[in-house]
Amino acid sequence: MRRPTASAAEQSPLPDFCSAPVLFALLVVAALTVTIMLLAPESSRGWRGYSVGMLFAEWMAMLIGVALCKLRPTLSALPGRLPYAAIWLIMLAIVALTSVLAAWMDQALQMELIRGEAFDFVRDNTTIAALLGAAMLRYFYVLAQWQARLAAVARAQVEALQARIRPHFLFNSMNTVAALIRVDPVAAERTVEDLSELFRAALGRHDAGDGTLEEELALLERYLAIEQLRLGPRLRVRRELDSLPGAFPLPHLLLQPLVENAVRHGIQPLREGGEVILRGRRLADGIEIEIDNPLSGTPASGGNGHGLDNVRQRIAYRYGPRADVQAGPREGRFVVRLHLPEEAHARIDR
Repeated sequence: MRRPTASAAEQSPLPDFCSAPVLFALLVVAALTVTIMLLAPESSRGWRGYSVGMLFAEWMAMLIGVALCKLRPTLSALPGRLPYAAIWLIMLAIVALTSVLAAWMDQALQMELIRGEAFDFVRDNTTIAALLGAAMLRYFYVLAQWQARLAAVARAQVEALQARIRPHFLFNSMNTVAALIRVDPVAAERTVEDLSELFRAALGRHDAGDGTLEEELALLERYLAIEQLRLGPRLRVRRELDSLPGAFPLPHLLLQPLVENAVRHGIQPLREGGEVILRGRRLADGIEIEIDNPLSGTPASGGNGHGLDNVRQRIAYRYGPRADVQAGPREGRFVVRLHLPEEAHARIDR
């Protein structure tokens, strides 16, 4: 496997200047700057100057946003922190050039909108842009570092989750296979095949991107087939998932720990067993999935909530604040409900 170079490891992802939140941030900063200048003590700017200054500042902000949006692929190829330095210089260049153009037009058309010398106008605008640009880029850099750390934590959680799943599930499955070899060799062979496919799907994917809902549901079917052999008629599964889009992007091993918890804590402690219900429906802004299992008076040992906490953290990172995870008792059963927004409605901080 190729190891990442030092420069690649140090490089921080740039903000998406083509996205509405980043463009909105640029416009807000420009508007606040003009407003603060109006409210400053001994300010000689009236409402006419405020209106012209607001129009000029917003125009510059939009120009900077469009330029950085177009140049982002080129800037991202620069090593280390050079992309941020290049962005800062581009911002200064745009502000300086637009200020020179505005001063020239004001003088040529004799509008007298700019007070004082043209040099002072260009210098002041460039200085303000240098200070505000450095502050904003520092914020974006810190945000990028924070998101990179969250991504690393999410990958580590997937690895830890895989390490937790492998031993106890493997032992239970091997015991099932051993019991079936003499009684039902065909079922034993099928279980081994399901087990191999399940672990092939689960192992080594923590470095990959998202999978799909269809792949995750196929993984659940293999898991449930093995547990069905182990628990027999005690485990009953009802699936109400027909309306879900199979191509919906989903992190790997997101639903498996929830279904595993439903079987382990809702079915296994009950002598008579019970029914696990998997529900799903399409929403206007995404999908909703429910895992519903019986509540048992004597929960299985080893339940510490790590699986649910892991899912909460991974969903919060992947889908942002518009995603929602609710879990708790409802009418004598335990229900976990996931609301996952589509990409267009997901993260608002990128």
